[in-house]
Amino acid sequence: MRLDKYLKVSRIIKRRTLAKEVCEQGRITINGQVAKAGSAVKPGDTLVIRFGQKLVTVEVNDVQDVVRKEQAGMLYTIVKEEPIS
Repeated sequence: MRLDKYLKVSRIIKRRTLAKEVCEQGRITINGQVAKAGSAVKPGDTLVIRFGQKLVTVEVNDVQDVVRKEQAGMLYTIVKEEPIS
């Protein structure tokens, strides 16, 4: 699945257009590699996302095209959140 779509479906980022912009700014890495919006995401991947003044590390548990709001949190596990100094 495309990275921008995964971020929207998992509700890590609310809108796909915003997810695409974040990707284009180089603020997301997949397994240590800078990711583009069209990069493939699969279970087991580690995403590092820079939100403002913090880094969020997320592990992908599952990839689904459609998921209910209550189940969106099951698609990933937050490994750590750390402030950027």
